[in-house]
Amino acid sequence: MTRTFSIIKPDATRRNLTGAVNAVIEATGLRIVAQKRVILSKAQAEQFYGAHKERSFFNELIAQMTAAPVVVQVLEGTDAVKSYRAIMGDTNPEQAPVGTIRKLFALSIGENSVHGSDSDENAAIEIAQFFTDAEIVG
Repeated sequence: MTRTFSIIKPDATRRNLTGAVNAVIEATGLRIVAQKRVILSKAQAEQFYGAHKERSFFNELIAQMTAAPVVVQVLEGTDAVKSYRAIMGDTNPEQAPVGTIRKLFALSIGENSVHGSDSDENAAIEIAQFFTDAEIVG
């Protein structure tokens, strides 16, 4: 069993889709072992997305991620990073496979409803930014 980090983004929380996204996650066999609804500060969002600081979309991304609450989560399962990335689908919802979270719920490439860690190493870093060990209860 491994863990990954997930964010249900503002475009989805504004539309009250947290439960629907969670249902898709759980249907794949991943377990939600920690979850909380938060409003990201600008500093938190800039730290989290720091790898994209030089990209043209950075300021728009920060504005989107701080505009409304997000739901941060720790997911657990067999090869959790790979499993969650498969169920998220392509960043572009038009290219995402049928049944994936982004195909079902994303509004656009920019408003793509969810984030998921891209490696086990980044999952550990991202989880530690939002959760203490005591908050991950399995």
